[in-house]
Amino acid sequence: MADDKTKKGPADSSRINLSEDYEVSYWTDTLGVTRQELEEAVKAAGPSVEAVKKHLKK
Repeated sequence: MADDKTKKGPADSSRINLSEDYEVSYWTDTLGVTRQELEEAVKAAGPSVEAVKKHLKK
């Protein structure tokens, strides 16, 4: 599957990909966090969206 940069959402909605700016933008908006907070949450909990959401609720 080719990377379509016109897409606003993630290619895999169950995982957070920090190497794609459009995905980082999508997840920071969706989760209401800064890029740094998102990066720290992914580092602590892994790339799973559910794990990151649980981590951010702490």
